[in-house]
Amino acid sequence: MSILIPDLDLIRKYNQPGPRYTSYPTAPHFADSCPTAQLAAEPAKDRSPLSLYFHIPFCRKLCWFCGCTTIISTQQDRADQYLDYLEKEIDLLLPSIEGRKVHQLHFGGGTPNFLSPAQILRFSKFLHERFEFAPDAEMSAEFDPRTLDKARLDAFVELGINRASIGVQDIREEVQKAINRVQPHEVNVQVLEWLRAAGISSINMDLIYGLPFQTPETFQETLDQAIAYAPTRFAVFSYAHVPWIKPAQKILEAKTLPEPDEKIKMLGRIISTLTSADYHYIGMDHFAAQDDPLTIAHKNKTLQRNFQGYSTHAGLEICAFGMSSISQTARSYRQNYKELDQYCAALDEGRLPIERGLILNDDDLLRRDIIMSLMCHLEIDYAAKSAEHGIDFKAHFDRELEELKPMQDDGLIQLEDDKFTITQQGTLFIRNIAMKFDAYLAEGKGKYSKTV
Repeated sequence: MSILIPDLDLIRKYNQPGPRYTSYPTAPHFADSCPTAQLAAEPAKDRSPLSLYFHIPFCRKLCWFCGCTTIISTQQDRADQYLDYLEKEIDLLLPSIEGRKVHQLHFGGGTPNFLSPAQILRFSKFLHERFEFAPDAEMSAEFDPRTLDKARLDAFVELGINRASIGVQDIREEVQKAINRVQPHEVNVQVLEWLRAAGISSINMDLIYGLPFQTPETFQETLDQAIAYAPTRFAVFSYAHVPWIKPAQKILEAKTLPEPDEKIKMLGRIISTLTSADYHYIGMDHFAAQDDPLTIAHKNKTLQRNFQGYSTHAGLEICAFGMSSISQTARSYRQNYKELDQYCAALDEGRLPIERGLILNDDDLLRRDIIMSLMCHLEIDYAAKSAEHGIDFKAHFDRELEELKPMQDDGLIQLEDDKFTITQQGTLFIRNIAMKFDAYLAEGKGKYSKTV
């Protein structure tokens, strides 16, 4: 793909709230009324290989921009208690998923490296006793460089971690102080050295634009330094200011948040800078090196998207453990309780800690396939989708195709007799295009971040 130069006028036009489509239907449409027993039975029906996710909620300090489900604590023994409950949850679900190999594993949070080396090794022993891992399994973890030490990293490597994601956000101290996350350059360098010395060469780096005191010019400094760190992937997120969901973000309202037009200019710099540095634009906020498996999958049209973002692993059942985590089978989603006391109480009663979920109907499955094909492959072949789903695609989606015509006029898509394709400029607006096929948006549930 050639260097992408964003059209800032189009970004202003289409920058509206919309889902990120890590699932379809999206999480706001999961129902508390969906029968827990029915959701709990779904894993036994799905015999695909497994992707395991473990949510470690603890952080030693709150980053004021954060939108994740976290518990702020410095008490290390709380993690021992939490691991007790993770193990209970795994053992409760295990009869439904026994005999299926694990092809993917991910630790998210919170801060997975809140765990001590002993706690990591304890959980590693538990996991390897209960699961069989494929020899080429992708094993990843999110790390906070400020609190990662070599002993913790060594323990994660012993567990099997072979990919890492580290949060950097912004390199300037003024911004770091404003978001309560001071992280010197030397810390980043040390962690990268440890990771590479441990044989972890696949490294994702998170950056955030739209934070206090950022300007297009200062964020260029962050981009230049981040490129010099030479990660294999970038996730560059637009800061979503949602204080009605995350009250701590109200602290940032007294700071200097950039104006919308300044954020748009930052996005232009992000895309042009990273693509000029030979990173391939995957979509949404993700970039990868030209030889990275994500880039290869994107070009080969084998890319997938799920709650863990873009992935090269197709057809895996996601079994997610821990508070707030979301699991996915072929026809269902289920989400655990977001509050720790409710999560623990359910397990103390000997039941899976499912708070809500959704069983997908045939229309959900059809639209999920269309939306995920757009998010990952950037085109829809009418004949192929008609054959796959037993429909006449053009007749079935006549209204949606008509609504796409203004986007064709703006150069975002190309409508043809047998297919439609998202253009290079249109890759910036994948969410807007996918929204045309979302049957749930009219319900008005959920508040979403801006699409660009």
